[in-house]
Amino acid sequence: MSNEATTPVTDSPFRPEPGDRDLAPQFVLPLVVRIERSAPPARTDALETAARAVLEMLGDERSAGDGEWAQAMRDWQDARIRKVVRRARGAEWRRAEALPGITVTGEAAEVRVYPPVPLDGWPKDLARLQVSGTDLDDPGPPAAAGPSVPVLWMNPGLGMSAGKAMAQAGHGAQLAWGELDDTARTAWRAAGHPLAVRTADPARWAALTTSGLPVVRDAGFTEIAPGSCTVVADHPALR
Repeated sequence: MSNEATTPVTDSPFRPEPGDRDLAPQFVLPLVVRIERSAPPARTDALETAARAVLEMLGDERSAGDGEWAQAMRDWQDARIRKVVRRARGAEWRRAEALPGITVTGEAAEVRVYPPVPLDGWPKDLARLQVSGTDLDDPGPPAAAGPSVPVLWMNPGLGMSAGKAMAQAGHGAQLAWGELDDTARTAWRAAGHPLAVRTADPARWAALTTSGLPVVRDAGFTEIAPGSCTVVADHPALR
């Protein structure tokens, strides 16, 4: 579930080719999803909640200016943008929730996001959590998203674990955030960062990837081939 988002933009943290950002110390944004054996969240709910968690961290006042997380956020965004999703239950979740961060809830999903940490500097209560094995399903096809709702469109041709898909959805949300102007960001945040995660049908996917909307291209560290397009971020303000 370790992922890096890339998109071919000069001097971007999502740029696929090696560059100066690869020479900087590398940080990762940790996310932990709560998965209790008796009541796991639905897959789409988990993906949407993870994406909103990333947006909450980006927009939090502690992440800007002289905020307590601001330097970590700058260090993270100055290098490659990496996110890692781990899972927790029971006492693991309670320990994870005690660490500084933000918990975001969906319909049933709970995801906690933390300020970035060095790749080899995870807090022990997060480092011991498992990365693999996050298998989640939807009880049925999710309803169509409304025309005014930002949609993170997933590639219909890629099979991804729930954890990897959560990280990719987070990348898509971050790309959309980065493309918006201050007015659109403020409005999105004030509304609670509404969004939907949906899998595009093949015809729509082909059109989306050439539409000029932000595209996430995976670095290929896990599960899928390098350069694979995983998510297109379709925010109404970017159309």
